[in-house]
Amino acid sequence: MQVLRTPDDRFESLPDWPFAPHYRDVVDADGTALRLCWAEAGPADGQPVLLMHGEPSWSYLYRRIIPGLAGKGYRVLAPDLIGFGRSDKPAARGDYTFERHVDWMSQWLAGLDLTGVTLFCQDWGGLIGLRLVAALPDRFARVVVANTGLPTGTGLSEGFEAWLKLSQTIPVFMTSGIVNMGCARELSEGEKAAYDAPFPEETFKEGARQFPTLVPVTPEHASVAENLAAWTVLETFDKPFLTAFSDADPITRGGFAIFQARVPGTKGQAHVTLPGGHFLQEDCPDAIVDLLDRFIQANPLTESPS
Repeated sequence: MQVLRTPDDRFESLPDWPFAPHYRDVVDADGTALRLCWAEAGPADGQPVLLMHGEPSWSYLYRRIIPGLAGKGYRVLAPDLIGFGRSDKPAARGDYTFERHVDWMSQWLAGLDLTGVTLFCQDWGGLIGLRLVAALPDRFARVVVANTGLPTGTGLSEGFEAWLKLSQTIPVFMTSGIVNMGCARELSEGEKAAYDAPFPEETFKEGARQFPTLVPVTPEHASVAENLAAWTVLETFDKPFLTAFSDADPITRGGFAIFQARVPGTKGQAHVTLPGGHFLQEDCPDAIVDLLDRFIQANPLTESPS
């Protein structure tokens, strides 16, 4: 596996991004070591909050959420998926698979030995994050899903179909433009530059290109069986589980319903609809901080995290 690494100077002087990188290697089944990066803030003994981004963003998406949660005493961790942000980027599209991403992130989570985790996940952060919950349920205390899903080959929305076509046909994959289109507000030029920072050339964007094709929306897609198996676990997951979808996302509109219908932990929770587009972290960061704090405080741990 050929691996690309974005130069560090691409991440200098990004607006509202004071966080030092943390690194840990994960090892692919073929023996290749990949460096995974994450941002972290807050007390080391605080309850861990895991913020998982999707595509084609990176942990910069959480820049206004990380300090708010850290200031409330939580240990906040925002990893960059392999292929995104400061994490290593396999150079070949074929090196990106759903199952590899689950394995890489599972290694990272287990390597840090995180327990008592509250997960907030959006877009591919949910597809991968929910697989982590299903594989390692004892490590998670609470889950918040926002503008995401766990497809099992039963079809796709018109919004996702349009995104899939666009992502595979545009000659230049304009990361910042894509993120900007998914926000209700207009990003600043500095913010757009930050979303472009991980990708100095088109060759660095193979993961971003490949991700839309990996969503298992037909029975023939890989990972349908694995997602079905994950749903059998989620259908027994009775820990606090909250839906917080936004009001202006054509891709995942109505996606909260399946979770509320099938996950026992959703019962009795104060589910919300937040203002914003697909990337609601850009549109309502303060509301997300308040939501997570209220959710955690309303659902205290029965035992201390390690």
